[in-house]
Amino acid sequence: MPPLPGSRNFTRTPTVRGVGSWERPVQRARAVVAGLTLEERVNLTTGTGWSLGHCVGNIGPIDRIGFPGLCLEDSPLGVRAADHVTAFPAGINAAATWDRGYLRTSFKHKCAEFRGKGVNIQLGPMMNMGRNAAGGRNWEGFGADPYLAGEAAYETVVGIQSQGVQACAKHYIGNEQEHNRTTSSSNIDDKTLHEVYLHPFLRAVAADIASIMCSYINGTWSCENLNSLSDILKGELGFQGFVMSDWGATHSTLDAEAGLDMTMPGDIVYVLRTYSYFGPNLTDYVNNGTISDIRLNDMATRILAAYYLTKQDDEFPATNFDAFLRNSSFNQHVVVTDSDHQQIAYDIAVASTILLKNVDNALPLKKPKTLAMIGSDCEPSPYGPNFYSDRGGDSGTLAMGWGSGTCDFPYLISPLEAIQGRGRKDLTSVSWFTDDWDLDSAGYAAAYNDVAIVFVNSDSGEGYIIVDGIEGDRNNLTAWNNGDALIQTVAGNNSNTVVVIHSVGPLILEPWIEHPNITAVVWAGLPGQESGSALRDILYGDANPSGRLPYTIAKNASDYSGGIITDSDPLSIKQVPYTERLLIDYRHFDTYGIKPRYEFGFGLSYTNFKYSNLIINRTTYGDEGYLEAAWVKGNVAKHSIGSSLDTWLHRPVWNVTFDVTNTGSMAGAEVSQLYLEFPRSAENPPSVLRGFERTFLRIGQTSKVTMMLSRYDLSVWNSVQQGWSRPPGSIGVHIGASSRDFRLSGAIA
Repeated sequence: MPPLPGSRNFTRTPTVRGVGSWERPVQRARAVVAGLTLEERVNLTTGTGWSLGHCVGNIGPIDRIGFPGLCLEDSPLGVRAADHVTAFPAGINAAATWDRGYLRTSFKHKCAEFRGKGVNIQLGPMMNMGRNAAGGRNWEGFGADPYLAGEAAYETVVGIQSQGVQACAKHYIGNEQEHNRTTSSSNIDDKTLHEVYLHPFLRAVAADIASIMCSYINGTWSCENLNSLSDILKGELGFQGFVMSDWGATHSTLDAEAGLDMTMPGDIVYVLRTYSYFGPNLTDYVNNGTISDIRLNDMATRILAAYYLTKQDDEFPATNFDAFLRNSSFNQHVVVTDSDHQQIAYDIAVASTILLKNVDNALPLKKPKTLAMIGSDCEPSPYGPNFYSDRGGDSGTLAMGWGSGTCDFPYLISPLEAIQGRGRKDLTSVSWFTDDWDLDSAGYAAAYNDVAIVFVNSDSGEGYIIVDGIEGDRNNLTAWNNGDALIQTVAGNNSNTVVVIHSVGPLILEPWIEHPNITAVVWAGLPGQESGSALRDILYGDANPSGRLPYTIAKNASDYSGGIITDSDPLSIKQVPYTERLLIDYRHFDTYGIKPRYEFGFGLSYTNFKYSNLIINRTTYGDEGYLEAAWVKGNVAKHSIGSSLDTWLHRPVWNVTFDVTNTGSMAGAEVSQLYLEFPRSAENPPSVLRGFERTFLRIGQTSKVTMMLSRYDLSVWNSVQQGWSRPPGSIGVHIGASSRDFRLSGAIA
């Protein structure tokens, strides 16, 4: 597909600066690159070709300097196409913990496994925004708010690179749907781009991320978009790593001049193993002066600098598996999972489980004499957990979505297995019925039990796999496999019905949520291999639910602002107008007074919490008066390399403190949330998330919670002056338990 008009007006992309933690790696890389031949430098930038290496992406070795090459491998959830690994909870579940420690720790453990398999670059985190509630790959990311996604991005990058593995943030930028993702244009205005879709990438750059993957989209193709790659990413954010293409997202050798540093997997049409836009073509373009030698040197320097930044030249394990030939003699079957990784997978599955409804303390369960489990989502798949390639099928309990963001399960504990074990301990008679379509029998199986637990799910994934007519993005927001009718039938036959939902994203619950016999609803998301164990301990009160929604659950699908754009014409560019601008998810609901079923940030507990004693204090840092005055008047950070990450802009200057007390009868964790209310002149939503903290409290315990605000947190993007500035007027500060449950309020004048 040819590029859109105007995409060839390139100027030179900024060269890597080598500042901060990048100083020594860049110096080393420059010294090495100075001694490389033209072909060797090009080699660093060009993938070896699809399936022509052991990993999904490969950079060939340069034996003369002892460079072994690079292995690039999915996924954000676990090591894809490898054995003896851990299937961790999905990214959306990690976000649902609202816990920075869990986010960092989970990716630290995960990437110890990548390192053990000899993977240089983990293709994650995925941190596109959940603009569309039905977006097929939303479950790989961190939800529908830029601040939450940004904090998750920062922590995961630190966790990944602490293991000496390079992180790769994706997909830059505006990759919010699967339909036509290779032929669509995400049309985003400048203010929205900066305040919503760029923010998670800004936080990833602040964490010194090694690489960023450009996607297929955004008017001028993302991987040749001079403005987004050079002006914003490498200029305004001062990104010092390298930009790689998504697989097949390179559209010209000239993409290098726009800021693309590495093409993956190397071929033009990679499934056909055709020649490369880089490789010999790039060599020719440098030789004839079309692409400058300076630009090529910078491409190679950035790639080697990331290698040195993560110390991969110091005894990094060689690749020991084959993603394409799983049973080849090359695969050494190295065991990288262990009990510690199993434990963190369990911990995150527990911490991400969200209690949505609990009438008269129906949960936790109290040793019921009889219990029925209804629905196929409670049971193991009859085909085993790894029967479908890249998990492209929905059979049995759902614990991850489908696509390249998956890995193999080493095991999958289903709810049926886990709850049977608990029933044996409690002398509970446990029965089950797993045919979702035989409603008469399901109702009969549910009747006359002390409690009936009905299980439903909803699946989605990457668009190269089609499941039950779903081409990546969901066609609707209803439960799969007759789920709504199944729930209604069970509730009609049992007065103590508990609903458990495994889902990639929001569902419309209205057909049954207010049924008087539905006493509790548990949202388990995509919990990974320890699914049943985590759910059992939540249901029985061995763990207190503390997960919070990373998106809004609406009453009607039409209540969401974003929508999937579909077009069957394979030759046309699909225009995706982001006319809702800043108003995605709860921001849209708040602006237009739409009542959701469950709001962003919502989640119940088995205990209660009280908030008190809000204090907002200003902290000053020396001689910054002239900067402060300029920031208040218009902007300070603009037009310079790294301007949007200026230390002055991001230094904490306001302390917000308050007390949280556990006033209930069970120990548990509260997720406190801070929202700012900007003045009308800012043209922002009624409130925006700017802080959160998960705090574990014993019965009766009070803890002082502190959240810090920077000038950046209180800024909006000035599209005219191209910088960050504070809008005039007082800014409200709200502390609470969700986006619609404020307990304390103050202001910053």
